[in-house]
Amino acid sequence: MRNIDWLQLTAFVGILLLLTKPMGLYLGQVLDAKGKTWLDWLIRPGERLTYRVLGINPAEEQNWQRYTLAMLWFSLVGMIFSYVILRVQQWLPLNPQKFGALTPHLAFNTAASFTTNTNWQSYGGESTMSYLSQMVALTIHNFTSAAVGIALAAALVRGIARHTAKTIGNFWVDLVRVTYYLLLPLCFIYALVLVSQGMIQNFQPNATAKLTETYTVQVAKVDDKGQPVTTNVPVMIQVPKLDDQKQAVLSNGAPVLVDAPKLDEKGQPVMTNITVMVDQTITEQSIPEGPMASQVAIKMLGTNGGGYTNANAAHPFENPTPLANFLQMLSIFAIPTGLTYYLGRMTKNQGHGWAVWGAMFALFLVAALVCWWAEAAGNPIHQKMGIAVADGNFEGKEVRFGIFNSALFATVTTDASCGAVNSMHDSFTGLGGLIPMLNIQLGELVFGGVGAGLYGMLVFVILAVFIAGLMVGRTPEYLGKKIGAYEVKACLLSMLVLALSILGFTAWAAVTDWGKAGLNNSGPHGLSEILYAFTSCTGNNGSAFAGLTANEPWYNTTLGLATLIGRFLMIVPIMALAGSLAGKKISPQSVGTFPVSGPTFTILLIGTVLLVGALTYLPALALGPVVEHFLTAQGKLF
Repeated sequence: MRNIDWLQLTAFVGILLLLTKPMGLYLGQVLDAKGKTWLDWLIRPGERLTYRVLGINPAEEQNWQRYTLAMLWFSLVGMIFSYVILRVQQWLPLNPQKFGALTPHLAFNTAASFTTNTNWQSYGGESTMSYLSQMVALTIHNFTSAAVGIALAAALVRGIARHTAKTIGNFWVDLVRVTYYLLLPLCFIYALVLVSQGMIQNFQPNATAKLTETYTVQVAKVDDKGQPVTTNVPVMIQVPKLDDQKQAVLSNGAPVLVDAPKLDEKGQPVMTNITVMVDQTITEQSIPEGPMASQVAIKMLGTNGGGYTNANAAHPFENPTPLANFLQMLSIFAIPTGLTYYLGRMTKNQGHGWAVWGAMFALFLVAALVCWWAEAAGNPIHQKMGIAVADGNFEGKEVRFGIFNSALFATVTTDASCGAVNSMHDSFTGLGGLIPMLNIQLGELVFGGVGAGLYGMLVFVILAVFIAGLMVGRTPEYLGKKIGAYEVKACLLSMLVLALSILGFTAWAAVTDWGKAGLNNSGPHGLSEILYAFTSCTGNNGSAFAGLTANEPWYNTTLGLATLIGRFLMIVPIMALAGSLAGKKISPQSVGTFPVSGPTFTILLIGTVLLVGALTYLPALALGPVVEHFLTAQGKLF
């Protein structure tokens, strides 16, 4: 833990704090349908034309039902649009590599993932997607899904700020203004900055280079039609090894396990189809080209995370310099940090906005320090062997960035719903890998995704106020509005949806053949791979414990469903909460009114997040990364 790393952490925090107020003020201008910005002279004519073409009345507001329904229809149409493009990309232009269509289950997974701001990728971008698919099917969603998240957060904040009102804004106006006035201008400038750092931006076909040393890999054998060749083989399971007397052979008191065919009720081997693999000698390297900087800019600012390349932000083209790495981390938090100031300004209680910011910052800082410490400490097995661990755990990390930048990036990207990675979380230590997973399970509310982090944290704000009211024996109030059973049920329902998706899908995959077939590791680390995948997709993050092989029908389908559940089933009760709060009357403050600003409220909010949020997933985490940490300390590998 070097001094230069502490200096960088201080600079990161300082710049983030300086961005908060100006970003919040600008968001206030953008999210006010009648607000004026310094870009009006350039963008206002296009905004008016858009409303006219689409038949939108910008002066007409919507109640929470109409607002939510408009969002759902817009997302559904966008998802179908992307699915069709991915299925027919071989016939579309801007495909110099002549890539074929995606399989139905991969196209569904990818379309659902990008529609929900998840950007989970069961494919390698540079080897699967045409330039048209990257720009139209994917990058457009990077803008629209981010704009939808900000719009939803603004709708909830309006519901909190208004009283005796029936409307919470106009979804179409919010969508257009966020895209035109915020995301497009920022991404245009940001993309140019990234190009200045060496990031590519062109339409050239992939370049190739001859390898000085060839190597051999296994690939799927295909028939004359290009379809994978499969063969029928027995399903293998582990059973106790028996001696000549048919007794189990023991080792240190435990049965010795061996592989054997799984048998059905008639004693016959259970058969399954597997793809036949053949050796292929690699003599050339493909060097990716294409419109990368434009996609990376919105990938980070919109907390999308979908990489142009398979290596994501660890690729030297996608993250070329230490400055580019720093800017990418900072851009992930730039809009979410401003939304906390926007909350305070809209509710006319800036102290409340800063209290929410303080809770987010405290959770971020502790998580970053724990992850950094765990990776800097290195592998406990190496310590037992007497191997020097001064450099920490460097497995799966880009040497250009090192331990600190890998740990900080992992914390930032999972605090937000970004999912971009500059290192492989699968290679983190037990406790180091616990932090990114827990960040997502908390709801990615530590600054969080654009919009999603704020409305996720506001759910916990309502619960914190409710708990405080119970403790002092008063009717809970939030900014002068009484919190009743309807609001608490809406908050708990949004949290329950996430927990059921994460834990339900994980439990299903952990006991099925298709779930275990994708594992690269056994034991608790294997469980962590599955748990992380469904945590990431339900949390609309998109990062992964990269050891899991997910590009097969069952995983693509269930993970795609998890992204939809995590985005849309969660947001419906939150929009209902917005509608309910907007219609409430404001009660005058008294000496018994619980303040929602200051250190006391910040501490209560952090406690609520940890007690209500973290404890939900503690049993699963205990079976995964926690037990892995203790077993690794005893010298066991997985």
